Amino acid sequence: MAGLLVFPAIMSGCATPDKHDRHTEDGDTNEVADITQDAATYADSVLQSLDTIAKIGQLIMPAVMTDSSPYAIARIKEYAEMGIGGVILLKGDIKSATTIVDTLARCSKIPPFIAIDAEWGLGMRLHDAPKFPINADIDSLVDEQTMFDYGREVADESRKLGINMILGPVLDVSSRDEFIGQRSFGTDPERVSDLAVAYACGVESGNVISVAKHFPGHGAAPGDSHKNMPVISKSLQSLDSIDLKPFKTYINNGLSGIMTGHLAFPAIDPDGMPAALSKPVITDLLRNDLGFKGLVLTDALNMQGALGLGAEQAIMAGTDIILAPKDTRAEINNILNSLKSGEISESELNGHVRRILTYKYLLNNGKHAEIFSADSIITPNTRRIQHELRSDRNKAKQ
Repeated sequence: MAGLLVFPAIMSGCATPDKHDRHTEDGDTNEVADITQDAATYADSVLQSLDTIAKIGQLIMPAVMTDSSPYAIARIKEYAEMGIGGVILLKGDIKSATTIVDTLARCSKIPPFIAIDAEWGLGMRLHDAPKFPINADIDSLVDEQTMFDYGREVADESRKLGINMILGPVLDVSSRDEFIGQRSFGTDPERVSDLAVAYACGVESGNVISVAKHFPGHGAAPGDSHKNMPVISKSLQSLDSIDLKPFKTYINNGLSGIMTGHLAFPAIDPDGMPAALSKPVITDLLRNDLGFKGLVLTDALNMQGALGLGAEQAIMAGTDIILAPKDTRAEINNILNSLKSGEISESELNGHVRRILTYKYLLNNGKHAEIFSADSIITPNTRRIQHELRSDRNKAKQ
C-alpha cells in the first residue's frame, strides 16, 4: 500500500491488502522522521500561543446539521469564535456541506477537523452523495483490495468537500440479532478485521483520518446506546478473542482514531462506567495495554448512554476529543473548572492538544484545507466500486 498521511501511520505506511504486514521502505525513513518532526515543532509552537480556553476549545467537536441557512451559518461562526476544534456534519446535502466547511475554515484560527459518519460512504449523511451498500450487504466475496479502493474513493470524495475525518469503519463484531446488526461487517472477527482495516487504510491513503468504532466492541450490546447504556457481560477472554481482535489489527497498522462507546464492560471496569468515560478502558486498556498512540474520541456525548456525565470525566479518563456535547459552552466551562480544581492537570490538557495539533498539521501542512465547490463529487472510480461491493442478491436486481 501507499504511504499514508496519518500519525503515526501517516508516513510509516499501512497494511498490504492481503496480509496486514507493516512495511516502510528504507528510503522513506528520513521522510517519515522529517515530517513527524515538523509536525511536532508546529504543534509545540501553536500550543505555546494558546490560552487555556483556546486549548480546551480544541478538544470539542459539536454536531451540526448540514444546513446552509443564515441561522446555521451564524452558529458555525459562533463556534469558530469559541475556538472549537472542529464539527461533525449530520444530515444534509453537498452544497450545504461545502458552505459550512468553507465558513468554519475561514473563521477558525486553527484548521478544523471536519468529521462525518461515513460508515458506508458520504451518502449515509449527504442525500445527494454517491450511495454504497450498507456494510452487511457488501458482497461476501469482496476482497481487501476492493475495500482499500472503496476507502480511497470515500476519502477522495470527502476531500473535495473539505472533510478530513471519517467516523468509520465499524469494527464491531456482530452477534447477528443485536443492535449493531447491519452496520457490522459480520460475525467473524478475522473477516471484520480484514475488511474494516483495508477500508481504513484506503481512507488514510487519501489523507483523511479514519476513526474506528465503537471500542472496545458494540457487537454484543443488547440495546441502543443512543437510548440507554448497554452492559456487555463478557469475560476478558471472550472480549480479547472476539471484540478486541479488529481493534488490535487497526492499532497494529498504525491507524489514526478510535471512538469509544457508551457501553459498560464490568470485566474491564467493575465500576460500570461507560467506556467513553472509563479510565480502565481508555488509559489502561487502549493506551497502555494495546499501545494505541492516536486520537481517542468519545461517541456523541448527547446520547443517553453517556448517563448525563460531562466532558471533564471523559478527559480525565484519557479522551482527546469530545464529540457532540449537549451544550458546547457549558462543557468548556466544566473542563475549565476541573483544571482549576486540579482534577485535570495542565500537562494532561497540553498532551491532548499537542496530539490534536500534530494530526492537524499532517492533514493540512499547517494550512487550511483546499475547499472545492462541487455540484457532483463522483469520481472515475465511483461506479466500478459501487458495482464490486454489491452482494450477489443486489447484483441480480440490476
